[in-house]
Amino acid sequence: MNRTVEFIALALIAVVSVLPIKVDAQDAQGEVKRVLSAPAGRKNLAHGVRRGNKREIQSSRSPKLPLRPVHTYSIVARDPATGELGVAVQSHWFSVGSLVAWAEAGVGAVATQSFVDPAYGKLGLDLMRAGRSAPDALKSLVAGDEGRDVRQVAMIDREGRVVAHTGTKCIEAAGHAVGRDYSVQANLMLNDKVWPAMSRAFEMSKGDLAERMLAALEAAESAGGDIRGKQSAALVVVTGKPTGRAWADRIFDLRVDDNPAPLRELRRLVTLGRAYNHMNAGDLAVEKKDNEAALREYAAAEMLVPDNLEMIYWHAVALVNMGRVDESLPLFRRIFTADPNWRMLTPRLVKAGLLPNDAKLIERIIKLEADR
Repeated sequence: MNRTVEFIALALIAVVSVLPIKVDAQDAQGEVKRVLSAPAGRKNLAHGVRRGNKREIQSSRSPKLPLRPVHTYSIVARDPATGELGVAVQSHWFSVGSLVAWAEAGVGAVATQSFVDPAYGKLGLDLMRAGRSAPDALKSLVAGDEGRDVRQVAMIDREGRVVAHTGTKCIEAAGHAVGRDYSVQANLMLNDKVWPAMSRAFEMSKGDLAERMLAALEAAESAGGDIRGKQSAALVVVTGKPTGRAWADRIFDLRVDDNPAPLRELRRLVTLGRAYNHMNAGDLAVEKKDNEAALREYAAAEMLVPDNLEMIYWHAVALVNMGRVDESLPLFRRIFTADPNWRMLTPRLVKAGLLPNDAKLIERIIKLEADR
């Protein structure tokens, strides 16, 4: 084959090979059984997809193509009290969260790293959704992957059954530690103290699942972390039970794609995410006419991020709609002092139905003098 033609062909194969594997949800049980029953020793992760009367085999990647070296440390975990499932990760690689972290409410969580094959994430969730345990799912996928020696993968299912695989050719220092309701794994680390430090931190830390996973990542960095340094991080937490609305099942879905201090930025985003979760809960309480609960949620949000004008503004708007105008005025004054654009916005909320159609009331609000 002409070298130019060969190069173009390889490039096209490489592009196709990184696309997520599609599994027909309507035929999940049958397709998953095909994955599990396929013989070991295949050259890649493969599965059948039914198209009419034809079954096509799609593979995740050709083992002869260059692999993406997403070396990293991560944790998959479950909160037994709430059923929440999560993944958290940090790496010296751009946008690590887009490849490594996979989670689905009521199903499980997957971290796929080292010379990463994202198919482990997609197929792992498919298998667990179909009723396979995390250990069974990973065993099947590893058996069918010729690149198993350079993979590092961890899975946890909705029951807390957890498993990890560290290939024998993962770059040292590499290893994993599996505990009750969690697995920590790392490769290309400065030393072999990283994953034991993550394990201890997760087991000893307090708080919700997001906080405990963050503690594990921070412990990894303190123990030496990635030998190359740091660049990106991500954290995903999903509810224990699916609501049927995938967007509502994601408690946290945060990524730091490129930052000199990704864990510090990730912690900031988690704090901000908590605040917005409180704001959303406050809005729902308003809809249910539970004003006191709404005010508690708004106050909790502002305690976490006291300088966020947006949160203060909508708190003030909610107070007006509760008939507590006098309580809203100091908040409006503070906002208008910091940024006069909010004053301009206020009358526009009337047409949208977000403030009462009361000209005198609106005039009273927008005529507030700024603090000097």
